[in-house]
Amino acid sequence: MNAEISDEVPEEEPQAQPGETTDSGPTATQIAPAAPLPLSPQEERTWAMLAHLSILLNLISGFLGVVAALIIYLVYKDRSRYVAYQALQATLFQLVAWVGGGLITGLAWTFVGILSAVIIGICLIPFAVLISLIPLGAIVYGIIAGVACNEGQDFRYWLVGDWTESIVHG
Repeated sequence: MNAEISDEVPEEEPQAQPGETTDSGPTATQIAPAAPLPLSPQEERTWAMLAHLSILLNLISGFLGVVAALIIYLVYKDRSRYVAYQALQATLFQLVAWVGGGLITGLAWTFVGILSAVIIGICLIPFAVLISLIPLGAIVYGIIAGVACNEGQDFRYWLVGDWTESIVHG
């Protein structure tokens, strides 16, 4: 049971320089993160339509439509400029028309209620009713936008369309 002791020193594997490949494959510096896959035209139309139709969630919750459109924007902004534009436009429109319109409606009815003690408030009721239609008109406008996007059209909301385009397209 004599074991021979060898004077040979095992050879060390050569150290790879940064950026070099070895037999085991590429180094960590050579692996690039995967780019997000672009959406198909049908997927773009569907997500753009859903961003606009998210305004219907406001009927149930009062504010979730804005959140849904914003989530669609954040998820798809790197995958489709069309979806990013339509979703951001839907978000801004809902903030302006639904939230802003709701606040103006509340203020108008408060003003009418206070002035009802005097005859002037009673005369302002028709104006308060018209102002109350702003959020409902926004829902109809959002549905029209959703249908247009589903048909592949580039929909632009009045007032927010150009502003949104400058944000998305730089």
